[in-house]
Amino acid sequence: MATQADKNVMISEKVAPVLVARTLGPFDLVVVFVAIVLFINNSAGLQFAGPSVFIYWVVAFATFLITGAFVTAQLGRMFPEEGSLYVWTHKVLGPFWGFFAGFVAWWPGPVALVFIGILVANFLQQFAVFVKPSCAFPCILTENWQIGIVVLVVMWFSATMSYLKMRVTQNYVNVQFFVYSTAIFLIGLAGVVWLLKGHPSSTNFAHGWYPFQGEKLTLGLPYNLTFFSFAILALLGIETPLNMGVEVTGGEKAIRTYLLWGCIIVMAAYLWTTWGNMVVIKAGGANGTTGGAEAVGLAMGRWAGAAVSLALAWVFLTVGVVYNYAFGRLVFVSGLEKRLPHQIGKVNKNKVPANAITLQTVIASILAIVVFFVTGAGNSDPYKAFYILYAGVTIVWCISTGLLFLDIFFAKRREPELFERERRIPLGWLYVCGAVGAVINLFAVLFIFVGSWYPSGFPTLAEWDWWMLGFTVVSVVSGVLIYVISQAARRGKTDEQFIAEGVAQAEIREDLPSG
Repeated sequence: MATQADKNVMISEKVAPVLVARTLGPFDLVVVFVAIVLFINNSAGLQFAGPSVFIYWVVAFATFLITGAFVTAQLGRMFPEEGSLYVWTHKVLGPFWGFFAGFVAWWPGPVALVFIGILVANFLQQFAVFVKPSCAFPCILTENWQIGIVVLVVMWFSATMSYLKMRVTQNYVNVQFFVYSTAIFLIGLAGVVWLLKGHPSSTNFAHGWYPFQGEKLTLGLPYNLTFFSFAILALLGIETPLNMGVEVTGGEKAIRTYLLWGCIIVMAAYLWTTWGNMVVIKAGGANGTTGGAEAVGLAMGRWAGAAVSLALAWVFLTVGVVYNYAFGRLVFVSGLEKRLPHQIGKVNKNKVPANAITLQTVIASILAIVVFFVTGAGNSDPYKAFYILYAGVTIVWCISTGLLFLDIFFAKRREPELFERERRIPLGWLYVCGAVGAVINLFAVLFIFVGSWYPSGFPTLAEWDWWMLGFTVVSVVSGVLIYVISQAARRGKTDEQFIAEGVAQAEIREDLPSG
């Protein structure tokens, strides 16, 4: 008799393990996790909240990062397949919700590539100021189109690196982990050096700890709560390393290692750098992106600041590589599942999904062109369009993470024997993690509506809120429409029917590179 698992098999389960190489070990997953989750510029951005930022950090760690790690570990052990959330949700809620979860988990990837390119440009600008202090920030890349060119170069560099053998690409990425760790250590150390030089702390930590500060704008909620949403944004992507599930060696140990050490590194790094930044520069006084490098320059000298700026520019260039290949796996699985043209499910001679990466990079490039060459043409402000994308996609990403947390409740019902076999902690605690994480997701989305992330571009909160609502609706409807179109193209056939017809074997024969 066929088991429940046999009835719920996916095409990608049959095809992906044959097409891609199993090459990622526990340390590789830690590096990928840190690259995906830890954007150290967030320390500078969140210091505008004052000392209350530490409350936001701790609450976000406890209710979102740690709970997410437990849920991800359980689901990752149950379904160690390519595509993580796409597959997990398909397994426990069915094909529509699986594809939808995969779509809303993927959509942040192209937007993040735009943001990553901007970070590279920003740190290059900061580097130039350290080298030539008489030059006012920014003294290079002063035109919108110049930043746009940098963003496009970052994207296509990331694609080019992602086309190589996964082991070659990952070895390159692993080097940046050590450079990143050094830069992070120096940002926090800047606070220690500042105090040792006899300077008082630039931020008064005796005040400003009350988290419910600011004008009450939406539903009576204070403006400061939008910083909590920003803290959640800084932790999104916990399940993303398992987008490459069948490329992982080490099984359960690899999952446990990356979640344990990845979470420890992320929490320590955010707290350490936030403190160092605020000791050297008064809360609210640092550049919201490059403030960490500024702090190093002020405490240790401008050449130290220049070195950290240049190092972080290269780090984020490399982070773009990780985002491209990691999020590209979701597009790859969509191609294998015939939710996108089957060509998207092909691999190149290096056994990586090159077509999926190319499609994703083209989409990200179109976004960059719109932001910097259309809405940002001439002297117009490109960041209004960018922050619509940035905050809007945070809402969409939170939808995907909400599904991640909810999956844990359906997983036991759908696969009770498998659930119990892979469970390592009390059932009640897993359910607590799922419930708390889902609720925090809702709050994170709500708090985005209580204050604009870019006040100079959105003078009224109503305008900001309408853009957030519109972006969310368009994103959700787009995911639903793609599914409906794919169902028509599949003629309503299930994965089981396709597999019975030999589609998986045909895909393997067609997609494997010759020779």
